[in-house]
Amino acid sequence: MRRLTPKQLQAQHRREGARPAAEQTSAPIADVPSGSADLLADYRVTQEPYYRTLGDEVELYEAAYEIRMPMMLKGPTGCGKTRFVEYMAWKLGKPLITVSCNEDMTASDLIGRYLLDANGTRWQDGPLTLAARHGALCYLDEVVEARQDTTVAIHPLTDSRRILPLEKKGEVVQAHPDFQLVVSYNPGYQSVMKDLKQSTKQRFGALDFDYPEHDVEVEIVAHESGVDAETASKLVHIAERARNLKGHGLDEGLSTRMLAYAGSLIAKGVDPLKACRVALVRPITDDLDMRDALDAAVTTYF
Repeated sequence: MRRLTPKQLQAQHRREGARPAAEQTSAPIADVPSGSADLLADYRVTQEPYYRTLGDEVELYEAAYEIRMPMMLKGPTGCGKTRFVEYMAWKLGKPLITVSCNEDMTASDLIGRYLLDANGTRWQDGPLTLAARHGALCYLDEVVEARQDTTVAIHPLTDSRRILPLEKKGEVVQAHPDFQLVVSYNPGYQSVMKDLKQSTKQRFGALDFDYPEHDVEVEIVAHESGVDAETASKLVHIAERARNLKGHGLDEGLSTRMLAYAGSLIAKGVDPLKACRVALVRPITDDLDMRDALDAAVTTYF
């Protein structure tokens, strides 16, 4: 059988009305027309996430999205910031691309880079570029953990320009009309060496989050874990005691997420004392005296 060259193969495909194989497999995401496939299908929130509103945060966020204002969610660990973003993505019907920031993350991790494959060099969009190019919500979780030279890369997207320069590729991406940038961080962890620059903060609107009031948190814990309201109330009482120790031996109080974990163990038949030790006390501190104090709080209710 005569072997065809790549050019001859491409010509044959065109005569047959098909796209060349090389065009089918090696085209980078950035070059695929937005109408040819739903590149964001995997990022769509198809089922309504459970979120218990605490105030007017939903209405305020919807208003911010209408004008595409970048948003900053501020609050302690495990208080519902990420769940809120998931809920709003579902409510607005927009894809959500989440990036968990860390100190090793580079600008290329966000924006994209050239990769080598069998067909040579190709450009691969990073999550921020993918969201900006095709119209998704991009959520940078705990953005303060990222290096400051990395966060500077988001500046052109968070002002009236709404552009993302791809310097390595020699391209400027104009943000899709549906694109919005959302970041979160825990102000309790900020320091002189690890905080957002004012030039970054002032590009965002901000919503404050905190742990819910007792009755609301009981409702959330019961829903998330499957325990009864009485057990959920006991868990919330333990958390409230622990949160009073923040700054007095604990860096952070027990989060609503941790209470849901403890409740889930109890719902599965684990002894409440053991469940609380595993899900609440042991993860939050290694100090023996503090563990004893928290264990005493647990035994007060169980």
